[in-house]
Amino acid sequence: MEYAIGELASRFGLATHVLRHWEDMGLLAPDRRVASRRVYTEADISRVAEILICKDAGFTLDELRELFTAPTPAARRAKLQAQLARVQERIARLQLSEKLLQHGLRCEHDDYQACPQFRSMIGSRVDGVDLAKALDHP
Repeated sequence: MEYAIGELASRFGLATHVLRHWEDMGLLAPDRRVASRRVYTEADISRVAEILICKDAGFTLDELRELFTAPTPAARRAKLQAQLARVQERIARLQLSEKLLQHGLRCEHDDYQACPQFRSMIGSRVDGVDLAKALDHP
């Protein structure tokens, strides 16, 4: 089965310019037919789904191009491992953010700046203490 650009874009809730951009980036390679119109196949549908899944995993389009063109399975695994490390780092930062916000919501002071524990965290950060350690105040 063949699809026009509008049909493919609609199937995934995308604008047609997104598919054109992905083609410019080398992520999609639709056939060209009459009057240079793009014609998409089932393989292109799979590729769009793959791109969307990888974007959900945090890959940029440049990183996706590198992943898709990795010369060996080992090179591809290295790119996946590097992305996993970036995701784990973001998760750790978000967990620290969550902990800080939970502290703010539990604080009994009307003005968070008057909270001795918050002041202690500020002092720790001023002294160059990492956020994770600053949050582990007494």
